[in-house]
Amino acid sequence: MIEARWIVKEGVGAELPADYTSLPRIVQHLLKVRGFSEAEAIDAFLAPKLKQLSDPFHLGEMQEAVDLILEAIDQQKEITLFGDYDVDGITSVSLMCRVLRGYGVTPNTIIPLRGAEGYGLTDSAVERCFSNYPSTDLLIAMDCGTSSVAEVAKLRESGMKVIILDHHESNTDERPPSNVIVNPKACFTPNTTGDYSYLCAAGVVFKVCHALLKTRMVESVELKDLLDLVAMATVADIVPLVGENRILVRHGLKALAHTTKPGLIALKEVSGVPENPEASDIGFRIGPRINAAGRMDAPLEALETILTECPDQAEYLVSRLNKYNIARQNHEKGIQEEAFAMIEEENLQEKHCIIIGKKGWHPGVVGIVASRIMRRYFKPCFVIAFDENGIGKGSGRSLNDISLVDAIEVGREYLIDGGGHKAAAGLSMEYQHYEKFRDVVNTYLDENTTVEQRAPKISIDADVDFQELTFDFLDSYEKLKPFGASNPQPVFMSRGVTLAQPPRELKNKHLKLVLAQKGEQRDAMFFSGAESPLPAQPWDVCYTVERNVFRGRTSLQITIKQVRGAQ
Repeated sequence: MIEARWIVKEGVGAELPADYTSLPRIVQHLLKVRGFSEAEAIDAFLAPKLKQLSDPFHLGEMQEAVDLILEAIDQQKEITLFGDYDVDGITSVSLMCRVLRGYGVTPNTIIPLRGAEGYGLTDSAVERCFSNYPSTDLLIAMDCGTSSVAEVAKLRESGMKVIILDHHESNTDERPPSNVIVNPKACFTPNTTGDYSYLCAAGVVFKVCHALLKTRMVESVELKDLLDLVAMATVADIVPLVGENRILVRHGLKALAHTTKPGLIALKEVSGVPENPEASDIGFRIGPRINAAGRMDAPLEALETILTECPDQAEYLVSRLNKYNIARQNHEKGIQEEAFAMIEEENLQEKHCIIIGKKGWHPGVVGIVASRIMRRYFKPCFVIAFDENGIGKGSGRSLNDISLVDAIEVGREYLIDGGGHKAAAGLSMEYQHYEKFRDVVNTYLDENTTVEQRAPKISIDADVDFQELTFDFLDSYEKLKPFGASNPQPVFMSRGVTLAQPPRELKNKHLKLVLAQKGEQRDAMFFSGAESPLPAQPWDVCYTVERNVFRGRTSLQITIKQVRGAQ
């Protein structure tokens, strides 16, 4: 295990208002390090309410989108919904489909095949749209389309009207010739009032559905009951849990707990989601099963799972998604083992950025493997799967504020394509340029980043004693949820910790521990803790905390991130 430097955050800003000084010390500190000082902002954060959602018509071109959809409904035009193959795209299509059904419309649906057609409105996906639904009058593209200038032009030339509901930035200054674009990140829709750049595609679609129902109410559609879909997309797409996203996820998790959708009920059951789901249950249980269908080129089965009203069909479809997920895990495990071996053999862990690729790897799981490599070595990395023709598709993950977008730009001449975000990006390249790309990226990082930027580090929210980790603390702490992007789960540290009893090894990999500090004991899990030797006691431990309910017993459980000798 690589030992990172632990950096404890200091509280910032003024003292909290008097009404909040009765909160546990740790929770007060967490609010401060998140920059809160005003009572109104703290109230909105701790108790987000649906009535705080803004008018959907604040988004640019919203009125035009509503008018075009209602026109198609009134004139009984054929509507086709097109969405991406991940959780965000599939829930976007499901959300719009359920609302349109309330208006008496049964839309067509198309989800592109990841392997055969690629992401978004590609030529092959557009051709399939023409082939399957040649009578389409209105196509609504969700979670894609903002950069698809030529493809949208082809759709328009055929006589279709096109609406784009998206959240991606454009890689061109040219606006696609669609009738409407609702995208808070696009410069093509400048009339947005306020900042909604944090919304995922399903969040944008929710706003459109809200605007539709605000314009023409349908008694059979209760928008609150569809918030489970919005929460799933918002968490799975790792967009910031700020602003209205926090409201949508907090209430969406409640909707997921009580959902009547047969597919989601079956998904929760097979994936072991508890009675009161957390954001992490979407991220690690539900989301991967939906995404697995897309990774294995069966995205329509994921869509059907969410849309079905038949419990028997839901159980069958979920069993299929589970098989895809197992297949995905097997691919992932094999590639991960090979990648770790290659890194050690070639000493790639000595590089500033680990760039690794091989022919025959499955392109659908390289992003997951990249995340694992990044966490193990505390290094940005790209993992690339090359096909038999030497064309590679790769995913990158980064940390410590090192930008993958900059890395892609410096190596652009060796790529077919590439783009994304600072911390997560994708690329494609020919195998012959693989080594050159690796060299130029590492040279760039050597010359343009500091040793401090590249040094492994863990950011710690608070230094605490076990005696502070009580159920009263936990009750207040849980009001900070949901945790995710821009509101990460707090990381704590405690000093001078010892073992109260010998560790229990689970699956030859994990450790179940009982830790002691100053007469207090706490249960702990150390995932993958058995893979490396533990230092001599006493220890400093850094960890997260959660409420654990097992066989009717509730406890506060520590999940260890790292252990070091006490300092």
